[in-house]
Amino acid sequence: MTRYPLLDTISNPAQVRKLDRRQLPQLASELRSFLVESVSRTGGHLSSNLGTVELTVALHYVFDTPHDRLVWDVGHQTYAHKVLTGRRSGMARLRMHGGVSGFPKRSESPYDTFGVGHSSTSISAALGMAIAAKLKGETRRVVAIIGDGAMSAGQAFEALNNGGVADADVLVILNDNDMSISPPVGALNRYLARIFSGSTFNAARKAGEKMLDFSPSLREFAKRAEEHVKGMLTPATLFEEMGFNYIGPIDGHDLESLVPTLQNLTHLSGPQFLHVITKKGQGYKLAEVDPILYHGVSKFQPEVGIAGQPSGAKPSYTQVFGTWLCDMAVADTKLVGITPAMREGSGLLEFSERFPDRYYDVGIAEQHAVTFAAGLACEGLRPVLAIYSTFLQRAYDQLVHDVALQKLPVVLALDRGGLVGADGPTHHGAFDLSYLICIPNMVVMTPADENECRRMLTTAYRHDGPSAVRYPRGSGPGVAIEPKLVELEIGKGEIRRRGRDIALLAFGSMLTPALAAGEALDATVANMRFAKPVDHQLITALAAEHSLLISVEENALIGGAGSEVERVLEGLAHAPRLVRLGIPDRFIEHGDHALLLAEIGLDRDGIVRAADEHRAQLGTATPQAE
Repeated sequence: MTRYPLLDTISNPAQVRKLDRRQLPQLASELRSFLVESVSRTGGHLSSNLGTVELTVALHYVFDTPHDRLVWDVGHQTYAHKVLTGRRSGMARLRMHGGVSGFPKRSESPYDTFGVGHSSTSISAALGMAIAAKLKGETRRVVAIIGDGAMSAGQAFEALNNGGVADADVLVILNDNDMSISPPVGALNRYLARIFSGSTFNAARKAGEKMLDFSPSLREFAKRAEEHVKGMLTPATLFEEMGFNYIGPIDGHDLESLVPTLQNLTHLSGPQFLHVITKKGQGYKLAEVDPILYHGVSKFQPEVGIAGQPSGAKPSYTQVFGTWLCDMAVADTKLVGITPAMREGSGLLEFSERFPDRYYDVGIAEQHAVTFAAGLACEGLRPVLAIYSTFLQRAYDQLVHDVALQKLPVVLALDRGGLVGADGPTHHGAFDLSYLICIPNMVVMTPADENECRRMLTTAYRHDGPSAVRYPRGSGPGVAIEPKLVELEIGKGEIRRRGRDIALLAFGSMLTPALAAGEALDATVANMRFAKPVDHQLITALAAEHSLLISVEENALIGGAGSEVERVLEGLAHAPRLVRLGIPDRFIEHGDHALLLAEIGLDRDGIVRAADEHRAQLGTATPQAE
């Protein structure tokens, strides 16, 4: 007998809409069980997806998707959506190379109306879709489903500010999972939600507005009276002031509340705002108890849960940073740690507990985080901003104008530099070297191992100007870490292997495959360490001794560290050939990290192939490769 008798009958949302409403709780229960089973085998985001099961079922039951548009924000809460929209079998290869993406992806399904890997974009996109429908004379509903964390970003409020006056039929659903479902979210709020979203209440309100048009003072009084009544019962005032009709809060796990409220909202015109309370990890006790631990998971046994890290495991670069941050905070009371809503992901948990007065989580607000750090630096403090490479892109203007232009000593601890694997193109840190190198006053460092990462963080912290230490996801080669806080000389690389004819100039994480390739090629291998300022003296010396230089970086080729090597060689009278290896000019899909590197030629074999190809063109001898 099948474990999922009702879910087995569903391959698209049209079949969901044919169900009797009384069957929806069973569908939600089976869907939740399937997600736990599936994600335990593949890894992925779990807590957030368990929290949106009923909401997903209700949305596809009420709205005519994909004609009606659903825009999810952030996209890691869409696994139930993917299952109901024909991708259930594909979940077996979730986030694997060639498999289903962990985020909405327009090229993957017509039900994925907008790609959302970074947060807080849904309201803007949904508003654009709603306006487009209006301009084209099309009748459709557009719904933005946005998490409460994503609502902390400025773009969400910019969109709300515009949406409230845009005269568009758009529904914003706030998926609020940061609070428990408290007593007010019960029968009374269910009743109020139905009343406020119902046709009778809204028809009466519109009729009253029409009558009161003749008396502006009475109209204003009535409007304030309505806001006062709703404000006593719900947190409506902010969104009402921005032009949205606020409904809620309602229990996001109660289909008897969700479905009729959404059905009522389909009959209302103009901007609507529905506040839904959900619980991360809902229905899986281990995730309910610790939703942060089960936010992003590797493979695990559902009956047992997530096992601890095995003893003796190499520390990740994130852990190296977290330890360094605490050690430096002990050494210098001026240190302040900042994160844009990534305390655990960026390694600040211990720091936040040991130094709460010097720890600031500013929410999903990268622009604010950078300028906030600049303000601290102006007053003599030493801010360290821990931020993913892909998220720093959102604060580029602030980095240029507010930090670099003013030469402020802000340290960027740039996590997830390079390819990140299963999270894919929205999260790959593929561009940071390119966009940092071109900024005046920046110092940009690329550690090749754990100890070098610690030394570079110390170097950055003691540098009197803006700096970035860019390190990859996961662990390094396993180099022993010195406890002392020791600096490096800025702009100086090192030779790690002496060879002949060919010199490999490796930046950061690429030193490990470069050393392996160097053994096969009998090539010189340099650990460049600094992408800016690049080591001119070392490059010049290597150019004088070798007929072929190969720069290797886990960053976009265009404008990357190799371009700095090229600039040095342009000033030489007799420069050797330079081959630049890096990430090609395309977005790299999701998949196993090692597999992705091999695909674009950034592993040991790829470096050897590139070297052999160009050495053959130069007519030099090729040693026997292993």
